[in-house]
Amino acid sequence: MSARIGVITFPGTLDDVDAQRAARIAGAEVVELWHADEDLRGVDAVIVPGGFSYGDYLRSGAISALAPVMRSVIDRAHKGMPVLGICNGFQILTEAGLLPGALTRNQGLHFHCVDTYLEVANASTAWTSGYEEGQKILIPAKHGEGRFQASAETIEELEKEGRVVFRYTDNFNGSVHGIAGVCSADGRVVGLMPHPEHAVEELTGPSLDGLPMFVSAINATASV
Repeated sequence: MSARIGVITFPGTLDDVDAQRAARIAGAEVVELWHADEDLRGVDAVIVPGGFSYGDYLRSGAISALAPVMRSVIDRAHKGMPVLGICNGFQILTEAGLLPGALTRNQGLHFHCVDTYLEVANASTAWTSGYEEGQKILIPAKHGEGRFQASAETIEELEKEGRVVFRYTDNFNGSVHGIAGVCSADGRVVGLMPHPEHAVEELTGPSLDGLPMFVSAINATASV
């Protein structure tokens, strides 16, 4: 039986269909979830996709973090369900308290749309077991508020505990320590700013380097 991966749509979400396609290509059964849903319909994992939920009003991800569906996601995440936040989804996960830190305006205050090489810093999370530590992967990035920031104490904790999952090789947005993605203490919740769902098909992506992320989640749910 294939893993059931839920993909949430909020008002303003842009990349939900792409995330659904990536999960299907990886071999998962996709369940479409709406921001007002409280029932996660028995999914094994959840993707919080990118976009500009609620127009990024107040703060990026701040309103979506309070949506009914997120209350259910938070509850299930605390019980070990794998959750992936991509771009705006990463912002939502930090606002919801599932991941530490904050995503702020890029250095120079510019929106960037680039293909960037990431270094895999942790290959033992629910979403990265298909990679090798130190591997370089080519993934598209498109954001204006992706500069990862956290207190010195939090950064030290993330580094010490191996919870930095991805680093930029070019650090175009000025993130602290080049951090592009982090994970929860149990490695089940991962957030990153670049878009692995845009790197799963030869026709449309700069690489196929995003696909192992979704395959990793399927394997993680099968091992529970």
